[in-house]
Amino acid sequence: MTHCSRLLLACLLAVPSALPASPTAAAPGPLATVAEHSGFQRTGRYDEVPVLAAAFQQRWPDRVRTVQFGTTPEGRPMQLLVVTATGAFDPAEARRRKLPVVLVQGGIHAGEVDGKDAGFLALREVLEGKAAPGVLDKVVWLFVPVFNVDGHERFGAWNRPNQRGPEETGWRTTAQGYNLNRDYLKADSPEMQAMLALVREWDPLAMVDLHATDGAQFEHDVSIQVEPVHSGDAALRKAGRQWRDAVIADLARAGSMPLDFYPSFLVEDDPSTGFADDVPPPRFSHGYFVLRNRLGMLVETHSWCTYPERVRTTRNTVVSVLEQMARHGARWRVEADAADARAARLAGKVEALAWDTTDATRTIDFRGYAYTRTPSDVSGALMTRYDETTPQVWRLPLRYQLVPSAEATVPAAGYLVPPAWAPQVQRVLDVHGVQYRRLGQPLEGVEVEAFRATTIDFAGQSFEGRQGLELQGDWQRERHDVAAGALYVPAAQPLSRVVLALLEPRAPDSLVAWGVFNNAFERKEYMEDYVTEQVAREMLRDPAVRDVFERRLAEDEAFAADPAARLEFFYRRHPAWDQRHGLYPVLRLEQAPR
Repeated sequence: MTHCSRLLLACLLAVPSALPASPTAAAPGPLATVAEHSGFQRTGRYDEVPVLAAAFQQRWPDRVRTVQFGTTPEGRPMQLLVVTATGAFDPAEARRRKLPVVLVQGGIHAGEVDGKDAGFLALREVLEGKAAPGVLDKVVWLFVPVFNVDGHERFGAWNRPNQRGPEETGWRTTAQGYNLNRDYLKADSPEMQAMLALVREWDPLAMVDLHATDGAQFEHDVSIQVEPVHSGDAALRKAGRQWRDAVIADLARAGSMPLDFYPSFLVEDDPSTGFADDVPPPRFSHGYFVLRNRLGMLVETHSWCTYPERVRTTRNTVVSVLEQMARHGARWRVEADAADARAARLAGKVEALAWDTTDATRTIDFRGYAYTRTPSDVSGALMTRYDETTPQVWRLPLRYQLVPSAEATVPAAGYLVPPAWAPQVQRVLDVHGVQYRRLGQPLEGVEVEAFRATTIDFAGQSFEGRQGLELQGDWQRERHDVAAGALYVPAAQPLSRVVLALLEPRAPDSLVAWGVFNNAFERKEYMEDYVTEQVAREMLRDPAVRDVFERRLAEDEAFAADPAARLEFFYRRHPAWDQRHGLYPVLRLEQAPR
């Protein structure tokens, strides 16, 4: 018997509201999902979501409100349930009363549909008083059963071939091909824009993103990752760690084997390489909410557990989250507000833009299975084969020490976006609710910091519909003229970390990294080689130029062997050279413009 099977048996014996014991056992009444009626062998199509939402509101009109918060590209409603016994169904009222708001999101990857069925199960049990009694008196619960609605309706039996159930499920990406859990910061998709509008409106203290992981076979049935724990506001990390550890303890008491890191091997398909406990970039949900000084949790049940087992674990997680928020949420809300105030005072401080683990490791006991790694006669590569009949404790390295891999000093005033680039940047600022103002007057000879790239590296292929760009370079003091209509984005605001993540060019999910400014880094003007040859011969009459050129030839073999690089040496010194090439269009200011 695998651990997941033992877990389900323990739940069936110990929990009064346990899952049906057989596929023919149907949960009672109209508030049960297709999944419950099938013994969690199947999941329903999306049309059951608005029907169920309406039924819950009709049954508990003083505790449930249903809201359509967006429409997908294929015209489907994006459904939200607002659940509370406080009467605060309006976000302004929730803010006025300082109530903790927790957003629980299912189906961002619609093939990983555990969150929808587990969320509705938890919802009914909480409303009936069978689980987490009294929590709705202290929290506002926002429940999005399915985020990627169009992907949910791309229904099929083999959409998740390395997942045990349900029989059919949805697709990972949206109808437009977006992976929504890569879209939090760039916010390209209509679905993400709707979600972030919901976030701006309600300002949830905590966000819980429900997934099912895949990959290796092992006994651990769920992982819980939270930020801030390693990153973000230093004082708020204490709340993040307390929340994570409390949920993990609740799950362990319920019979789970939870992990506090994402169980992805450092080298794919090789268990011996171990894991890294790292910090996610803000393209991911729990990497994004930390930038807002809020709590983000990634929940990953293990796809090799059966669907009933995964739903039970996800249900237990949701219940624990609500209990912990009811117990500690009011205090954590005060701490989050204090983090907002601290974020508005980051000017002049060094902030991490990205993190990486060092080689430092500690050895952990990890519950896996016996396995072999042998050459495959199909692929020719070493392949791992697991034996689930033989549980095994693996002694594996876990990289635990984190250091910033990119940093930036927060400008004293903020950022200046020239009018030519303002529309592209303004769209994203508005989506996130970042504060800015448009300048009505031009700035002449204003002292700024300008970033000039020394290395420009375009990605070799498209990712999420964009060609990425990586820059190396430095900020340096210059004077620039900036036309009227520029955007001034102050650093002194609660979302200062969002500003840094968007506008610092070396941030991993910045607008630069996602290719928004690619035009600014492409060579558009040129000098023909035969003209450059003539220019070079004229320049070489200058002994200083000749000395630098000959020294470069002697010291740099690659340069000496590259005719184009040798000609560019002279072109860059000619007045015809484009002085804007390699210049990042966004500037930094030490003094706010009037």
